[in-house]
Amino acid sequence: MLPTIDLSDQEKLLNAHFIDLIKSLNLLGDVILNIPTLADSSSIDKFLEAHSIDLYWVNPIKEQEFTDNESIIRLLDQGAEKIIIPSSKVLSLDLSYIPANRLAVSINLDQSKDTEELIKKLTGSVSAYLFNVTINSSTKSLPESLIRNLSDLTKLAQKNLLPSGGQIKIGIILSNADNCKFSPSIETIKELSGISACLVVPIEKLTLDTNDEELINISKSLTCTLKTDRPDELFTTVVADERGEALGIVYSSAESIQEAIKTRTGVYQSRKRGLWYKGATSGAIQELEKIQVDCDSDSLRFIVKQHGPGFCHLNVRTCFGVSKGLAALEQTLQNRKELAPPGSYTSKLFKNPDLLHSKIMEEADELCSAKTKDEIAWEAADLIYFSLVKCVTNGVSLKDIETQLDKRSKKITRRPGNAKPKWDVASTKQNEQQESLAKPVPTSSATENEIIKMQKFNLSEISDTQKKSLLQRPIIKSDDIMARVRPILDDVRKRGDAALVELTAKFDGVKLESPVISAPFLPEAMALDESTRLAIDQAYDNIYKFHDAQYDRSSLVVETMPGVICSRFSRPIERVGLYVPGGTAILPSTALMLGIPAKVAGCKQIIIASPPRKDGTVVPEVLYVAHKVGASKVVLAGGAQAVAALAYGTESIPKVDKICGPGNQYVTAAKMMAQNDSSAMISIDMPAGPSELLVIADGTSNPAYVASDLLSQAEHGEDSQVVLVAVSLTPDHLARIEREIHIQASVLPRVNIVSQSIPKSFILQVNSLEEAVTFSNDYAPEHLILHLDEAEKLLEKVENAGSVFVGSYSPESCGDYASGTNHTLPTYGYARMHSGVNTLTFLKHITSQQLTKEGLHKLGTTVMRLAEVEELEAHRNAVHVRVKDIEAEMCQNK
Repeated sequence: MLPTIDLSDQEKLLNAHFIDLIKSLNLLGDVILNIPTLADSSSIDKFLEAHSIDLYWVNPIKEQEFTDNESIIRLLDQGAEKIIIPSSKVLSLDLSYIPANRLAVSINLDQSKDTEELIKKLTGSVSAYLFNVTINSSTKSLPESLIRNLSDLTKLAQKNLLPSGGQIKIGIILSNADNCKFSPSIETIKELSGISACLVVPIEKLTLDTNDEELINISKSLTCTLKTDRPDELFTTVVADERGEALGIVYSSAESIQEAIKTRTGVYQSRKRGLWYKGATSGAIQELEKIQVDCDSDSLRFIVKQHGPGFCHLNVRTCFGVSKGLAALEQTLQNRKELAPPGSYTSKLFKNPDLLHSKIMEEADELCSAKTKDEIAWEAADLIYFSLVKCVTNGVSLKDIETQLDKRSKKITRRPGNAKPKWDVASTKQNEQQESLAKPVPTSSATENEIIKMQKFNLSEISDTQKKSLLQRPIIKSDDIMARVRPILDDVRKRGDAALVELTAKFDGVKLESPVISAPFLPEAMALDESTRLAIDQAYDNIYKFHDAQYDRSSLVVETMPGVICSRFSRPIERVGLYVPGGTAILPSTALMLGIPAKVAGCKQIIIASPPRKDGTVVPEVLYVAHKVGASKVVLAGGAQAVAALAYGTESIPKVDKICGPGNQYVTAAKMMAQNDSSAMISIDMPAGPSELLVIADGTSNPAYVASDLLSQAEHGEDSQVVLVAVSLTPDHLARIEREIHIQASVLPRVNIVSQSIPKSFILQVNSLEEAVTFSNDYAPEHLILHLDEAEKLLEKVENAGSVFVGSYSPESCGDYASGTNHTLPTYGYARMHSGVNTLTFLKHITSQQLTKEGLHKLGTTVMRLAEVEELEAHRNAVHVRVKDIEAEMCQNK
């Protein structure tokens, strides 16, 4: 149910009956506030002063008012969850600056003939639809034809998830035609719930009285949509505090939910004693703040303010033990404020504001000066402690802080983010500032004037020369790189472990006792949390299954002519070195992608090289994978020095026969130089450059999905390149993709990397799918994603690509981690002639032939003649001496 409140007559809302209703509605979620005009935000201010409403939508009634963008922004900045725009205005407004989850559209189904087309156009741009329907029937149920129509529209609207996650919300507004007496009821809510839609109900038609059959009971409007498979018809209920920490698990019934909403306290259903009024005897009562329903409508979460010692009967705050972290700190500080032990330092802070303020400033300064991860965590903990003492002193809770953060997140307009002159560190770094102005580069999207966007070209408007330049990757200065790499290779080849230890200290800042660890690896060194272990195990199984299926263990046997048998069989490469990068990301996935096919192939010795952490240890996720694939050693080194150790061997590291794995330009250069050095006697998987991705998208694509795929590759590094080939996209569709790129990029932890790589990338607009495929094949991308309707039909036309991701539900991330295919792929255009890593990468094929006397006799003349042509007499003679004997034997037998 979506309740509506008309703010044109607020005096009426001050009636005790309506005050009670509004408090109860606030427990259940969103409320729609109808205001006279778009510019009338004062009526909302007045309403919120009198009533506490957390989540509200704003519905300006007059359509002609929708020409004022500033008023829309002001309403959203003020705290509205959504602004409702009429369908007659939505396409004419520039709403590209507003996130989809803040926009709703109202559509009059009696007047609109192109509702389906409108929904398709708005996909990814709005988060809710309100369908206005006129009822001509006086029956108690909605007409079946109307239900079918609404169901079809709901399915279309909810086909794709929102860019920020979640499902499109559908509200149904019912009004009666002349002489029709249809009255919405609980049954109407049930019917609409069955098609994933909500009934929009004016507050005047709601009640808390269970005996009033003329109005809709609020609690029944909730319970009628819940599901349970329990024989006792109870609903599993998670009880959590204001910050979402679980206090315990209980059960609710329709009766207990009704009582909880009515009293706005924690009331549950005891399976033994009936209704359970939490805290009625113990004093640990609960103020009910929210009732939330899970996505399957079969369980609940009660958000409560817990009083007394806690929720659990064991006299602790939660049934899962004592609280930890910030919740525990807040509880301790509140206890110290009320009753501090003698000599308590916290009590001293409570009583001495000057000391407290001094400590806050001191810890803030020390946090700014902290460099290492441990130092930053330590100083941040200090600052949080003293800041929370300040809050508790003044009656401010963690919930109050989070409420402020939530309010700020709703603002569309952003603060410039400049520091006050007193704290402006930048003013003391004039040289750096001047250098930055001389060579401006994108940094972060935190400043509101900076948009993270790709370059844009149109294939029909560019010359052949420009098109050729788009197909080229950034030029790598190989001479300079080779000059830096060669001394590193030579040093490791000559001095072995000593050179490796020195170079690791120089480049990684890590001093090692030994550059290698050997199996079996210590369990504590590869200890993982359960969810990470399960994720790696699932990925391992899928990747193993796909790569094992690639291994044809049978021998090929062909009789090319009578008496001449040729065969081919495979053998594993005995010793392989697998390079797993470190740097800006932890990559256990790369260890899986390299280690599993090597294991499937049966390589006798698998050695993994990966840069160590600052404490000299291996990332536990990588070490766990090394254990699973049967690696015998892990080399604690990265860069060219790791490649050299694998290629030439050291005192503690065996020399390998083949080196595989991605890396930066120095790793790639080292691999290629080692392969060309006959003294190394190694091969490599493929040459490689920076990560890259190409997306082909048409009008059926979801802008949020397209943007997310582009960004997933762009965050690899500043030199990553992503390309969008847009097939006949409308300006509006393309603008939505560009907006999604900026919005999603702005909240990424690696936004500084993305803000460098995205501006170097480009969008190419083309007029047909054929042009798109031709460009893609010429580009030969590492990753190719097809955001197309019936995308699988295009696979037969793909000639050059490392790996293809077919359809909107096949993100590149799945191939990177766990679908089963390999993510070590040819980049830089090498997909024209190289495959990605696979099981065959770690195999070599041996051929054999066996000839009988008869076979050699029949083939001998051909071989001898060809040897004569090439003037290789010894070759001819090797056959001749045998054929002569065979022919002599044949004469004797005659």
